[in-house]
Amino acid sequence: MIKELAWPQFLDDFAAVAKAQGFSEHTLCNTSAGPMQAWTRGTAGLPRIMISSGIHGDEPAGPLALLECLRCGDFSADSSWSLCPALNPTGLAAGSRENHDGMDLNRDYRTRRTLEVSSHAAWLDMQPVPDLFLSLHEDWETKGFYLYEINQGEDTPARSTAILKAVKPWFAAEPGPLIDGHEIRSPGWIYHRAEADFPEEWPEAIHIAKLGCPLSFTFETPSSATLASRVAALRDALRAACRKI
Repeated sequence: MIKELAWPQFLDDFAAVAKAQGFSEHTLCNTSAGPMQAWTRGTAGLPRIMISSGIHGDEPAGPLALLECLRCGDFSADSSWSLCPALNPTGLAAGSRENHDGMDLNRDYRTRRTLEVSSHAAWLDMQPVPDLFLSLHEDWETKGFYLYEINQGEDTPARSTAILKAVKPWFAAEPGPLIDGHEIRSPGWIYHRAEADFPEEWPEAIHIAKLGCPLSFTFETPSSATLASRVAALRDALRAACRKI
């Protein structure tokens, strides 16, 4: 049974499972609500997959889905993993989209004004560029599931199709023709160029694309749905995406 995200207990729960599965802990910065951490496991030569969640503190399904996947052993030994489960500790503690200074962290990767983003971006700059980046989000304005794909390599529509199919037991694809102000490629699928909508407001996914990541998906579940269905949808989307890499 999925329970509400309890902060800071979430950090202890995630750490216990991650350490038991051989992940290494990295504290990127300390905030008034606790540390912002990354967890890594794997060796050179394996496909590199990076997953983040919790950059908006009012979107708890992402961190819980990442913890659920960790508990289920979904992060196999044939890939190298980097997990950032809670990028906005003060926002998650308060249940607010922004951090304690009222800043939307997912618009700060160009200017790096916030402690959280400057610390995270500095760590990212030192890591091998991932082959796949996944970001777990929620949207208050939609009723269905949708995803952003940023693809700087071969156009392979079967990947997004497989993800949307995996989520179908929980949510239909959000219909178009516009989602979050973007034209769709098909229902639930935004095919986004590797450029920010606003030049000075880079989201995390744009920053990672600029580092050279060839493929990323940002998943969005409807916040108005039950927490259990949101977590399950993000879990199954994540599994489908990782299978395709």
